[in-house]
Amino acid sequence: MENLFVKGLIVGFCLAAPVGPIAVLCVQRTISHGKLAGLVSGLGAAVADALYGTLAAFGVTVISSFLMDHRLVFQRLGGGILLVLGARLLFLKPPKPEEVDADRGLAADFFSTLVLTLTNPMTFVAFVAIFATFGIGAVHGHSFLTAELVAGVLLGSGAWFAFLVGLSNFFRGRFRYETLVAINRATGVFVIGVGILYLFFLRKEPKVSPEMLRHPIQALEGRTPVPTAAATP
Repeated sequence: MENLFVKGLIVGFCLAAPVGPIAVLCVQRTISHGKLAGLVSGLGAAVADALYGTLAAFGVTVISSFLMDHRLVFQRLGGGILLVLGARLLFLKPPKPEEVDADRGLAADFFSTLVLTLTNPMTFVAFVAIFATFGIGAVHGHSFLTAELVAGVLLGSGAWFAFLVGLSNFFRGRFRYETLVAINRATGVFVIGVGILYLFFLRKEPKVSPEMLRHPIQALEGRTPVPTAAATP
């Protein structure tokens, strides 16, 4: 029997690994506020990945259709959040090492990356595509198998962010305060740039058919879905 946990672990790690605004925020928060802030930020993104992985595994039609129909709205929301976060990073100086409060704003760190990851519905499409590539069949109706798969996705995504935060924390003590300020401002410029892209330039609609939303993994594998109920004569 296929090991869905291991496959979920690999999928979660692979989807989290590309460096984007979430990864950059985790690095910046680790360097400016400490390892705990970075880990909590990464956990928010990992939980969002697990939620989208759950949708892909179950093939939830109504929610999937809603995400695709309102993709641009979510994209603009994410772009607006990125602009606000980027502006804060650009204009606010990070605390000095002796002033860092390890417990400051951890809930905000978690929910900001959670919401930012959820505002990109293409993550759901990416899960569908990678599940098919790894040969993971549809598991809706099998709660235990779905839980095993989603647990793997959560830990895989979390493992990437833990590695990223650990690496950032290793170099943190070698930076002077002036370097931290420069990192904050560079991160702010990058995050604002991505926010502008989300708001004004990225408008391409994904090619997702209704059949793919009903039976996402089967559609990508080119299989005919098994009817859930007998046809009414």
